[in-house]
Amino acid sequence: MHLKRLESAGLVASKMELSEDGKAMNYFETVPFALHISPENIAKAEKTLTIKKTGSTSDAADERGTKNE
Repeated sequence: MHLKRLESAGLVASKMELSEDGKAMNYFETVPFALHISPENIAKAEKTLTIKKTGSTSDAADERGTKNE
């Protein structure tokens, strides 16, 4: 599942081959890519993040570094 998502993003490529015993094998390899970090790209990526809640609201705030003391 994760490799298929990486393939959809263009970070890996797959190739289907048949093994000697006739089984279909899907091989993945990385694809050269460049990563451009900018404030705009960080803001865009931040929208896709999920913060796990661990129990109390103060714990979640602490994980984000926003705990008020």
